[in-house]
Amino acid sequence: MRFMGILFDVDGVLVDSPHERAWREALSSLMTGDWRAIAPRTRYAPERFTTAVYQRVIAGKPRESGARAALEHFGVPDAAARAGVYSEHKQALMLQLIEAGEFVAFPDAVRLLLRVKARGVLTAAASSSRNASLLLRRLRAAAFSTPRQGGDAPEVAPGATLLDLFDADLCGAPVPRGKPAPDLFLAAAHALGAPPERCLVIEDASSGVQAAKAAGMAALGVARLSDQALLVAAGADRVVTSLDDVDPDALVDGRLAARAA
Repeated sequence: MRFMGILFDVDGVLVDSPHERAWREALSSLMTGDWRAIAPRTRYAPERFTTAVYQRVIAGKPRESGARAALEHFGVPDAAARAGVYSEHKQALMLQLIEAGEFVAFPDAVRLLLRVKARGVLTAAASSSRNASLLLRRLRAAAFSTPRQGGDAPEVAPGATLLDLFDADLCGAPVPRGKPAPDLFLAAAHALGAPPERCLVIEDASSGVQAAKAAGMAALGVARLSDQALLVAAGADRVVTSLDDVDPDALVDGRLAARAA
């Protein structure tokens, strides 16, 4: 069946955001500050907070769920009670990094977004992060637009942001359960008026892939951090390292095929 809707995660798919940095630096600050008395009782050390840990434990989850998961991973006492403090520290740092412009878009993802829009496919931004809309709103779409060639790129209005390219914005939408539950993606499909089985989710996190499959949707994994095995294990129907490798015409037809060179 043809895909009626394509749901894009934001952090790690569309935007190289400072989320990981904010999570890492916020915990470091707490462990050397307010929580220094409990630090020796944990498994935490700065060098242990790796990208692999971020991807496996935190990425894709709602803010407080991610905070609790990280604290539990590092054996922090009373992780559930401390998760709110950690998530608040992370959010304050995140807003500082956004204000400073410490993020960029992934050009391959924006190119695919523009290509599927040119082919009339509905799109939604569907991230657990309440910061995702803010990130997309600060990036100008014209920087990624090329002259129309054979319908490969749509017209982009002057001043349009990446957020303006989407038919629906579900970033940070209040849903009963966060990823890996399917609630956010089901809400995005409903917003587009597309049946779940005719939607494709593009994700970089295992929790997001699991959410897509739980929703009955196809899942395309983007392994930007050499984490192909993690995405395959989560159930991704196909995994690529660049979205330039995906054939947009095949997507319209409901196939996850490689794009011709």
